[in-house]
Amino acid sequence: MKRAAKKGFTLVEILIVVIILGIMAAIVIPQFAESSESARISSLMTNLQTIRGQLVLYKTQHLESFPGKPGGETVADGSTSVFAKQTCQYSDTTGATSAVPDGTHPFGPYLQRLPVNPFTGLDAIMVIDDAATAFSAPAADSGWWFNRQTGEIRANLTDARAADDGTLMNKL
Repeated sequence: MKRAAKKGFTLVEILIVVIILGIMAAIVIPQFAESSESARISSLMTNLQTIRGQLVLYKTQHLESFPGKPGGETVADGSTSVFAKQTCQYSDTTGATSAVPDGTHPFGPYLQRLPVNPFTGLDAIMVIDDAATAFSAPAADSGWWFNRQTGEIRANLTDARAADDGTLMNKL
């Protein structure tokens, strides 16, 4: 009698396929991780460019002053900061805000909302009011650092992450 041929794969064939798939995954996965980091860097730079452009417009329309509370501000209780109100609502030349446009609040809004820092996941902003203060040690509870006197805004990163060209991301 003639024996019927079995259809299927041998254990060795299956192992070879699994090994090949493992090698391909080892090659591809690091590329996805690298592209994710590049996307975060690109998002951070775009957010900073947008904020900086809107800050210049705000300063032009508000008697050469930047948004934020004079003397600095920190918001830890979840309330809306003065900076957020002045950039995301309608305002007059003194910086007084209104949620709706009217005859006395003709300017803004400059941003729909404060952007999220793609590295920290936070949109809160730490505003300081000292012309002599350069970027200092970041606080862990905000996504952005802003000097109201100089108009300098940076990503508030607590670590030394660097862009592809070696520039520290909190120096962008």
